[in-house]
Amino acid sequence: MNLSADMTEIHPWSPFVPMNAKVLIMGTFPPKPSRWSMNFYYPNRQNDFWRIMGLVFYNDPFIFWDEAEKRFNLERIKRFLDDKGIALNDTGHEVRRLRDNASDKFLEIVRPVDLGALLADMPGCNVIATTGEKAAGVIAQLTGTDVPRMGEEKDAIWTDGRRLRIFRMPSTSRAYPLAIARKADYYRSLFDAAGVL
Repeated sequence: MNLSADMTEIHPWSPFVPMNAKVLIMGTFPPKPSRWSMNFYYPNRQNDFWRIMGLVFYNDPFIFWDEAEKRFNLERIKRFLDDKGIALNDTGHEVRRLRDNASDKFLEIVRPVDLGALLADMPGCNVIATTGEKAAGVIAQLTGTDVPRMGEEKDAIWTDGRRLRIFRMPSTSRAYPLAIARKADYYRSLFDAAGVL
């Protein structure tokens, strides 16, 4: 994490882009490093992203969790993402935390992701899914679309001529009041539509 003089943070990780990327999942920005259980996307033990992926693809919410180490199994996660063609990045490249927490409500996006450069590395990807409202708003701005309602999609034609399908998914944070099984239903529909299930 890089901290500049005006207390902004630069995203700590490079995009994760499998060779066969078909779908790009985008959150807003990682929590502070003190909340990480691994040095990768969705690192917070309390976030249900990896449990949702386990439910959707393996009917096992703990398949990516290493109970002995009390952390997510990063090697297993990366193999899964490579196998399924799921890319990860966040919509905020540079942010300012207005409060000392990870809440999107108190996160100011100073500089969004360079979506053009990101998509240029994924010629086979035409599905973008955002995990939450703030990320959905950023992608809507970058693609010139309306923000989809939760669980719905919007279409856009990108500058390279490809048709993008933009989905808004429920937040995987436990602060978002929806049962994990219901969240998994939304994500299952997404991956079915993206052709990776």
